[in-house]
Amino acid sequence: MSILIGIGIVTTVTTFYLGRKGWQALHKAVGITPGVPTYQDYDAPLSLSTLSPSALLSTIHWQQLTLNKTHLKALSEPQLRQLKGIDEKVNSYHNYQKEQQAQHKTPEFTESQFVLHKLLHTRLPETLASYYYLTKADISTNNISTNNISTNNVSNGKKAEANELLQQVFNNIESRLDILLAQEETQHLQDLRVMTRYMDSHRS
Repeated sequence: MSILIGIGIVTTVTTFYLGRKGWQALHKAVGITPGVPTYQDYDAPLSLSTLSPSALLSTIHWQQLTLNKTHLKALSEPQLRQLKGIDEKVNSYHNYQKEQQAQHKTPEFTESQFVLHKLLHTRLPETLASYYYLTKADISTNNISTNNISTNNVSNGKKAEANELLQQVFNNIESRLDILLAQEETQHLQDLRVMTRYMDSHRS
């Protein structure tokens, strides 16, 4: 009798343990933590907002901009995000230009487009290089100097000015892109108006 009771206790404990483990495994498989009412997708990629600048940089795929990745390491997370946004806008405008050419419409190359092209492919890489080397020199100076107070004041002033100048370059490029993209939207709208007028004039 005692043997049967012992077997029953062991069987009950084993069943409870295996059932609990199976229940937890089932929850984990569907991304639910027991006791937590929110869904967790373990296979979902990390949100970019949770990444450090270096990790964020490794996830960025540049579509149009050709930039030195070493120089980008000096940028902060907001600067990287703005630069990525600029790249996406450049790609959007580039695709619009290709569509125009595919329709045998040769877009006129305006002065504003020439200036933007120069900014994107010459001035922006030069600016990023200068910013990187200034930042690198700033770090080296702080490590070597013995007069930390005066050097830090000068270095912080230069770094603040460099940040401001870099931000001006980013903002200038982005505002020029916004103007060109707005012109693109206006052109699309104008094309629709022309087509509508054409159809209205040929109604039977």
